[in-house]
Amino acid sequence: MKEKVYEYLLTIPKGKVVTYKQIAEYLGNPKLARVVGNILHVNPYPEIYPCYKVVNSRGGLAKHFGYGGIDMQKAKLEADGIEIIDYTVDLKKYQYNGIDSAE
Repeated sequence: MKEKVYEYLLTIPKGKVVTYKQIAEYLGNPKLARVVGNILHVNPYPEIYPCYKVVNSRGGLAKHFGYGGIDMQKAKLEADGIEIIDYTVDLKKYQYNGIDSAE
């Protein structure tokens, strides 16, 4: 399952984000959102697998982002051209919906 999560991260284009639930749905079970969060928290290669592009279902950044904290996640998203207001991403504008489910 970890490999599928990390592979999914590679599909997210610059300037877009996804939600934990969205990745869980890709895995086939929307109830796995917390599991996805735990997998991302121990991402062995954050410089390769861009876990900073994952936000909660309201567009909120991770309060305990594991790779430099919430301000680092904010900085990385802004560097991708994503506007952050009050540590929140506008999902209507920035959410990526290119992959819907696992095969």
